[in-house]
Amino acid sequence: MKIAIAGSGALGSGFGYQLHKNGEDVTLLDYWEEHIQAVNEKGLQITVNGIEDTAKMEMMKPAELEEEMDLIFIFTKSMGLESMLEDIKHLIGENTKVVCLLNGLGHARTLEKYLEPKNIFMGTTMWTAGLDAPGVTHFQGEGPVELQNSDPNEVKAAKEIVEVLQESGLYGVYSENVDYTTWRKACVNGTMNALSAILDANLAELFETSTINSMLYSIVTEFSLAAKLEDDVDLDVDEIVGYLTGVTAANIGAHYPSMHQDIANRRPTEIDFLNGAVVEILHEHGEEAKYCQAITDLIHAKEDVLGIER
Repeated sequence: MKIAIAGSGALGSGFGYQLHKNGEDVTLLDYWEEHIQAVNEKGLQITVNGIEDTAKMEMMKPAELEEEMDLIFIFTKSMGLESMLEDIKHLIGENTKVVCLLNGLGHARTLEKYLEPKNIFMGTTMWTAGLDAPGVTHFQGEGPVELQNSDPNEVKAAKEIVEVLQESGLYGVYSENVDYTTWRKACVNGTMNALSAILDANLAELFETSTINSMLYSIVTEFSLAAKLEDDVDLDVDEIVGYLTGVTAANIGAHYPSMHQDIANRRPTEIDFLNGAVVEILHEHGEEAKYCQAITDLIHAKEDVLGIER
């Protein structure tokens, strides 16, 4: 199976490595020149749950890959999704399957501009990753990767992709309700990512604060209301807060989430596709989103202070 990883930063590289290790024909796609050069010259240097390895893999810019793919995983930032789809449209054939595992909300509508629903597979992942230097990354966790077909008739195809993920050690799971898992993952990023970036703290430090429960309940309550109004998804606030606490306890306490990494490396964040999206949804329905509005404003203020262009 010919597989492309569209957006091979930390998380994309980790997925690409696991698929490559399973014997799949994987090409890594990215835009960062130094990263591409390092991988092609020295191989992808990766640490997976504490175990170091180097994999000889091919990496290039999207325009440089010329053949149609069987399967494409997209790992761009939310704001880069449409431009990536534009750059890889020549790789998408009639039967090319595209898996979107992006953080944030509203990506299906963007994918539908470029793909038929039968070829769109939406999902979430709880794997975490970080880029330590060009060509050097770490990847940790135990998944899972939850996946569902956008077209109700494509259950078989979705389960085939899930099987590939399972065989590759990525803990694929077929989801009967990917909208729920997407909103649940948005709660993870709208709390852990945003608060970690604001407080300049890793997850262990964040969850040791005296106000963590108050912050979690306030943010998740607004996400829960938005999920119901936008997608008729029921999020139990107590259950989600318990899930968040459990995720942090699962050996990722020392991890700095992606939004913290973006701020640290002076890159724009995905806040507008998380807390900012909740603000827009609630405002459209005449509801208040004071906590998500405050978090969105604080992240944008931090970007402004650091001179990060959005």
